[in-house]
Amino acid sequence: MKRGASLGLLVGGLMIASQSLAAPMIVVEARGAGLRPGMRLDSAATIDLKDGERVTLIGADGQAVTLRGTYAGVLTKAGGASQNPRLALAALISTRNDRASKVGAIRSGANAAPLPDPWLIDVSRSGARCIREGQRPIWWRPDGSGETKFSVYPIDRSWRADFVWQKGQTQMAAPDLAKLDGVKTFLIQVPGQDNAISLNVIPADVVDPLVLSSWMLEKACVQQADAYFRQIQSKLDGQGAAPLQASSRDTSEVTTPAPMADAGKASQ
Repeated sequence: MKRGASLGLLVGGLMIASQSLAAPMIVVEARGAGLRPGMRLDSAATIDLKDGERVTLIGADGQAVTLRGTYAGVLTKAGGASQNPRLALAALISTRNDRASKVGAIRSGANAAPLPDPWLIDVSRSGARCIREGQRPIWWRPDGSGETKFSVYPIDRSWRADFVWQKGQTQMAAPDLAKLDGVKTFLIQVPGQDNAISLNVIPADVVDPLVLSSWMLEKACVQQADAYFRQIQSKLDGQGAAPLQASSRDTSEVTTPAPMADAGKASQ
């Protein structure tokens, strides 16, 4: 075989060439074609999507590409290659409003308070939130001036757990309750309102900050993406052109209070 000749590997509906690899892309959402969120694909790979199939991918520069069937061709001609991180961040921020509008997150996040950390879960308002695979959610409230009771329900209200925000407290680790396993949508009941919060899990091996913030936008976690943009900008200002590192939250100092009462089945 001649040096430089291409080989091919068919995976589901994807043909990957073994020539020089272009930029890697990460699957955020997929319907069909044997793809799943978190998979890494070569941007030069060709893909064959049947009618009704769809895939959304994010490149190393944070830009997202959505392909819909029927489609046969390369994932992207642009390649999704990483570039100067400042330019990549500016380009990503410039797409923020359009992408948030497409997922219906502009209105719901218009009055959201700025998060001090992108991995906090604001329980003061309804909407989508993103969490790390394998990490316990950290609840957050923007105003810690008073003591406030709140309750957590699954969407079917089959059980209830009651908690108390202490005066001055703004962060609380989600309880280690078996009943929370597998629950993706919660109702957080605070005085006067119920907030429906949907959790989107980001795979633990997705670590690039530009990709993470772009993933948050795709999943309508706009408040968190905005916090990540600020964090990335701050790191760039402090380290020049050095490679960006993903943030990791130390939850060891975040209090996990016992529930006031695990009320079992909620009253109907």
